[in-house]
Amino acid sequence: METQQLVTIVPWTFIATILNLFLQLYLIKRFLFKPVQEVIRKRQEKADQDIRAAEKAREEAESVRSEYEKNMANARAEASSIIDRAKKDAESRSEQLLRAAEEQAKNLKTKADQDIRQERRKALNELKGEIGGIAMDIAGKVVEKEIDEKDHRSLIEDFLKNVEEAS
Repeated sequence: METQQLVTIVPWTFIATILNLFLQLYLIKRFLFKPVQEVIRKRQEKADQDIRAAEKAREEAESVRSEYEKNMANARAEASSIIDRAKKDAESRSEQLLRAAEEQAKNLKTKADQDIRQERRKALNELKGEIGGIAMDIAGKVVEKEIDEKDHRSLIEDFLKNVEEAS
């Protein structure tokens, strides 16, 4: 009979065990699961918050990067336009300087040509005067004496010497 007592169910023990089980479930749920779930919920909220903050930071970084790229593109375009304007200004200034230099060279050449012509006229006038004087001297000498061939040669040589000295 003893073996039968081990296998038999005692109703009060059974009810007490079930009540004990429900009481343990209630206490575990109340003091263990709820705080653990609260900690898990808070961690989940914190993780969600961190994810949202990371997304926001990524979006801000993307907008800053796109603004930076836009600013760099604008700066490159502005630098290119400044360089183009500087090149055009330099070319126009160069052309102006070349035109001015050509005009100045033309004016100097014209003045030099005029000076050369004037000096040539002056030299010719002086030469004409000297030739006239020499011709008068020769005519005077011819009139004073009768010229033979020897005297004629000496007069011509004198005349040529005077012309060479004058030039």
